[in-house]
Amino acid sequence: MEQFASGWKRSYYGKGDVIVYRLNRDGKVPAGQSPVFGASVLMLVYGDAFWPTYTSGDNTGLVATDSMKNFIQRETFEFAGDDLADYCRFLGAKFLDKYSQVEGVQVSAVEIPYAGIDSAATAVNVVAFTPSGPERATARVELGPGSILEAVAGIRGFKLLRLGGSAFHGFVRDEYTTLPDITNRPVHMWLDLEWRYSDPVAAFGGHDDTTRVRSIVKDVFRTFESGSIQQVIYRIGERLLEEIPALGEVHLEANNRTWDAIAERGDELGVYTDARPPYGCLGLRLTR
Repeated sequence: MEQFASGWKRSYYGKGDVIVYRLNRDGKVPAGQSPVFGASVLMLVYGDAFWPTYTSGDNTGLVATDSMKNFIQRETFEFAGDDLADYCRFLGAKFLDKYSQVEGVQVSAVEIPYAGIDSAATAVNVVAFTPSGPERATARVELGPGSILEAVAGIRGFKLLRLGGSAFHGFVRDEYTTLPDITNRPVHMWLDLEWRYSDPVAAFGGHDDTTRVRSIVKDVFRTFESGSIQQVIYRIGERLLEEIPALGEVHLEANNRTWDAIAERGDELGVYTDARPPYGCLGLRLTR
């Protein structure tokens, strides 16, 4: 179920999984920008003009979702940047300008990342790419006529493995407890996070905070010895607010996907398999 920053809606509709790839085939892009821009887009709109479609089947004011798909894909040709928040704002603003019956639009995008095969190549001579990740940048922007109602950025799908330096002990022990105290474990953690700016306008402008966030997440996970995954994500959130002053709020959600041990020789060697389906889910929201 979709949610809107502007509040509950009695109806909304739109088009999702709109896939688009923009290729600068000559390789001529600004420094730091890839010739490959890929995204999966969800556009949702709302307004009283669309209510008759629900109540009486009257589609007079309705913009077909197929037209919305075509709009997204064709207008991407006119978008020159690579920042997802800028892209969502660009599409939303043009849609509002085009269709006056729309009272509000929410545009969400998930990056479809590609990296150059030759890591030593420069932006002007990369011609071959491969899918990258697994983490993917995300953005969500809601606009009304002349107003920014929400601007959120994020990264989804981190899969992080550390060979040691993670402990978990001292928790409640009772008749339901089977987990032993652990002082040094390999930890496998999945992580999604998103952030809001103190001023929504700061979300735009291609400042590449996504790269900074990605670097901070990996650095904390690599260097921080913890007593729990909760402590890891708290430290990540602290660092994000410390090092990116424009952020007003961060929301992190981690899954404990630590692998099950098959055989171990102390802290020296181990053989493991994927964890069984039940997993720990850990959430945290920090504000400035």
